[in-house]
Amino acid sequence: MSTRFTVKARRGMVALSVVVGLAAGAVGCGGGGDDSKKPTTSTAASKSDAPDPSAQEGKPETPMAELRGPDGLTIQVMSAQRDAGGFVTVGGNLKNDGAKSVPIPAQVSGDETEIIQHGISLGGGTLVDAKGKKRYYVLRDTEGRPLTTTGLGTVDSGQTIPVFMQFPSPPANTTDVTLQLPTFSSGTIKISG
Repeated sequence: MSTRFTVKARRGMVALSVVVGLAAGAVGCGGGGDDSKKPTTSTAASKSDAPDPSAQEGKPETPMAELRGPDGLTIQVMSAQRDAGGFVTVGGNLKNDGAKSVPIPAQVSGDETEIIQHGISLGGGTLVDAKGKKRYYVLRDTEGRPLTTTGLGTVDSGQTIPVFMQFPSPPANTTDVTLQLPTFSSGTIKISG
């Protein structure tokens, strides 16, 4: 039961981070500050909620990597944030740019029995630190559930789904890593924080 509480607490922290990011983004829209420090997740989230786009939102945020998958599926990686707890959270959007609905390939869950039994997820994702010669797998809780977006099914044509994956943090001096996900192309991302 404490594991379930921990998972809910982590989800709450992710939700709280998004809310704080949205608030910071709203405050940042008011002044003529430094645009190089734009929050990555709040801009993407505010685009879907705001009825009238502002001048700042007119400039689309550039993903740090785009992983191409089968049948028009893509994952745009928008952030890779290191936190004080020793984790790296990679956030982005799963999009279907194809003309028809596409089921998420089962392979993206990986091949570990514990993860597979919790449904389709991004549990097969890895971060590769070529410099340190290490591979980091998606974290799991004590019941084997991956700390990533779960419950994925079919993505309709034109649909965008926000996704995340959480990994153990590479050493602090490692910033450039390669994100890999089965059936998708690889992409190099930069860890911040």
